[in-house]
This record gives sequence, structure tokens and C-alpha cells, in this order.
Amino acid sequence: MDLYLIAIITIRLLLAVVFGGLIGLERESHGRPAGFRTHILVSLGSTLVMMISTYGLGTISTDYDPGRIAAQVISGIGFLGAGTIMREGANIRGLTTAASLWAVAGIGLAVGIGMYYAAAAATILVVITLIYLNKFELGHHSHTIRLTTSDKINQMAAVISVLTHYGVSINQIMVNNHLDGLVVIEININASRKHQLHELIHKLNELEGISRVSIDRE
Repeated sequence: MDLYLIAIITIRLLLAVVFGGLIGLERESHGRPAGFRTHILVSLGSTLVMMISTYGLGTISTDYDPGRIAAQVISGIGFLGAGTIMREGANIRGLTTAASLWAVAGIGLAVGIGMYYAAAAATILVVITLIYLNKFELGHHSHTIRLTTSDKINQMAAVISVLTHYGVSINQIMVNNHLDGLVVIEININASRKHQLHELIHKLNELEGISRVSIDRE
């Protein structure tokens, strides 16, 4: 193996780590099951497979199609993506992460074949889509509200009354009793507007007996 080929392979593998890592960082920041390392590994593996197809098996025969193995990456990534999809009540989570893994696999293949500009442009567009375009999505989004109280019976009625007032739908309610007498109530809801959530949290904090309110945004 000559030095030129070694340099090309090294550069492509490093680019795969950078591109996959950029997308993985965004997923990691939201606590997704497939985060920083997973996206790097998918990108790195896809790049390696593409280079094996091109520089390894592609040199065996002139009739060999380098796209044969690469095509299996796109099919196989579906199994990994499926593992990130979870159903919670009436909601399904993880579709965006599954899609980002599929996109990262494509970016890795582009790096492996030497299409650096395409890989870089795709990475930038994926990151922009994940960070900035979520505010333009229509419809309701799932959130989990956590409330800490000492009187779950009376507070539950008050909390549900507030949620109903703000027009959010309740998917699931979980009550966890702590040894210190406090109760943590977790309520999975659907809410459509960002300002609606701010008002909702403010109102819940005003309820008597509620010591702490937090929300996990999906």
C-alpha cells in the first residue's frame, strides 16, 4: 500500500468521525438513545465499507460493482434505526434519531467514495434541520412534566384542572412515592405551542403544595 492511498484512507476516516460526531452531538444534547458515539461509529463504518468496496474488492475484478456492498449499508442501518424507536402510550419517539442515523450512513458512504463536498454539505444541512427546523414542525409534541408534592390526591385534581385549562392532552400519568414522604408525579402530555408550555409551567409552580416542577422536551 503506497503512502498516497494511506493518506486518502486516513483523511476519509477522520472526516467520517468529524461529520458523524457533529450530528451525534446534537442528538446527544437531547439525551437520545443513539448519540455522539453511535453516530460516529455509523459514519466510520459506512466509510470503511465504501473504501473496502472501492479499493479492496473493486480491484479483484473489472466487473465488480462497488455499490453492491454499499447498498447493504443502507438496508442494514434500518435495523439499528429501529432500535432507537420507542412507543410511549399513544406517542412514538425516536423517528428523528433513526432518520439521522440513516443520513449519517449516507454521509459515511459519500466520504468513503471521495465525495467530500457532498458529505460536508449534507452534514451541515442535517445539523441545521435538527437544530433549527424543529420550530417549524406542525402538530403536537410530547413532553413529560415532573411535579414534586406531598399531597398527591388533592394536587392531582388541581394539576389535571390546569392541564385541561391549557388544552393539553394527557397520555400517561405515573406516581412515584419516596421514603421521605414526597411524591413525584410524571405526566406525559401533548402540547402544540412553545409559549403554552411556559405559561403552563408557571401556573403549575403557583399551585399550593407543589415544591418543584420540571419538563423534559422531546
